[in-house]
Amino acid sequence: MNEEIEYRIKRVQAGEIQDYAYIVKEYQRQIFVYCWRILGSEQEAEEAVQDIFVSAFEKISMYRPTVGFSSWLYKMAYHHCLNLIRRKKLQRKFKMTLFTSTNMTSDSAAQVMERQLFSEPLSRALDQLNAEERNLLVLRIFEEKSFGEIGEIMNKSEEAIKKKYGRTKTKLKKMMEPIKEDPKCVNYKTELRNKA
Repeated sequence: MNEEIEYRIKRVQAGEIQDYAYIVKEYQRQIFVYCWRILGSEQEAEEAVQDIFVSAFEKISMYRPTVGFSSWLYKMAYHHCLNLIRRKKLQRKFKMTLFTSTNMTSDSAAQVMERQLFSEPLSRALDQLNAEERNLLVLRIFEEKSFGEIGEIMNKSEEAIKKKYGRTKTKLKKMMEPIKEDPKCVNYKTELRNKA
């Protein structure tokens, strides 16, 4: 545990609210990056981070040092992002019922950048994962959280998280396997060579 953070939290809980700025400064960047990876939008992540830190401030009196503050904060971020994703899905469904003939959505800058950074099969596979699976991968791989911390964040046992992580990795690998060509299909270049 970070002793300085725990000290500042106690001061904030005692009414010294100016110490909360130190806590925000310590965690703002990593919570922003986490939210961006989950939500796929820089603007949505910025708004989410503001909401998360306001909520954390309002609930800081409920924080107990039995779990690390980082895990407590990530848990709030996790639930906030899940709620945003659910809300976005509902809005998308509503829009689709209104505008069934045309697709009115466009890719965010983060989605375009993600496709450029990752291979096309990986990008497609990540898009097919549900929010919980994507979150699990982000927490484990990018945020380098332990299975215990992830369990705390996602309200699941460490064993359940390990099993879910294993299944998610397997699912991701299967989705990324190259599509096998039908042997009956003729290669275009081979066909051209044979005609020459």
